[in-house]
Amino acid sequence: MKTLFLLLLFCHVVSPVTHSLHFLHTGVFGDQKWPEFVGVTMVDGVEVIYCDSNISRAEPKQDWMTKALEHDPNHMDWFTDECHAGHRSFNAMMKTLMQRFDQTGGVHIYQRMFGCELDDETEEVNGYNQFGYDGEDFIVFDVKTETWIAPTPQAVDTKQEWDTDKAALAHIKNLLTQLCPERLKMFVNSGKSSLLRTELPSVSLLQKTPSSPVSCHATGFYPHRAVMFWRKDGEELHEDVDQGEILPNHDETFQMRVDLSSVTPEDWRRYDCVFQLSGVKEDVVTRLDKAEIRTNWGNIGIRKDEVVLSVRGEEQAFYKRKPALSVTTTKYNNN
Repeated sequence: MKTLFLLLLFCHVVSPVTHSLHFLHTGVFGDQKWPEFVGVTMVDGVEVIYCDSNISRAEPKQDWMTKALEHDPNHMDWFTDECHAGHRSFNAMMKTLMQRFDQTGGVHIYQRMFGCELDDETEEVNGYNQFGYDGEDFIVFDVKTETWIAPTPQAVDTKQEWDTDKAALAHIKNLLTQLCPERLKMFVNSGKSSLLRTELPSVSLLQKTPSSPVSCHATGFYPHRAVMFWRKDGEELHEDVDQGEILPNHDETFQMRVDLSSVTPEDWRRYDCVFQLSGVKEDVVTRLDKAEIRTNWGNIGIRKDEVVLSVRGEEQAFYKRKPALSVTTTKYNNN
């Protein structure tokens, strides 16, 4: 593929360097094929700690995290205690949730996501703490007002009860605005050789059928702070464009895509796909060339083994995705 690396004077501004420490708790009620409770800790989108109700302890998932915790065993004890507390919270919350939603059985999913993001330049900290039930928002903590927000009627009683517990509210705020960023700084310093690296992607043009949208697909990049868009005659397109999510790969890199529809054959070479990665001055620019499109029809521009690899990559990304809460009242943003 003919890929150009250009330094653009006028381009998207990729979001400033923001580090994140996220705790993801998932509880499953009524399905014994999975652990009842799973806890995952992520630094800058990379899984660093894992625990579940079967192993009943926290385990580091990165070599640098193992070394960091060896110097301070109290941190590992804290993660294990947090896992146990999360499991207890799940058991208590499930009883309340099923009662509030008038349920007596079935399979149900409980989620809690909490943590913080730290801007390297401004030192601004954004903390969040939110609960979900069966894929929908249940209750969200507002750090500024130190109160709970109830997005659904079933959460109103919980909000009123939790708003009266001033000690718990103060503890949560301290966790999100003080303890979380302190640990985040320590972890970023310990894992900087891995977390602060940059890896440019390989970019491919993909198309399922001659009438399907053309997908510009970038994979293997790191960090996940990246943007990608289509241009026509050097101008960014906003219509006839479908922007995909940034998804994790199995090797701790990321992938994303942006689709372009309604392209007439005579205009193909007027389009190009631009990928920009935070911390890298050069953009990856790929011109739309029909001869370079990888397809699963005919034999244009792709070998059979490359099709299999592409399909596996998509499947891997799909199965690694976790159900996400759709809260819009917090500042939680991975990009």
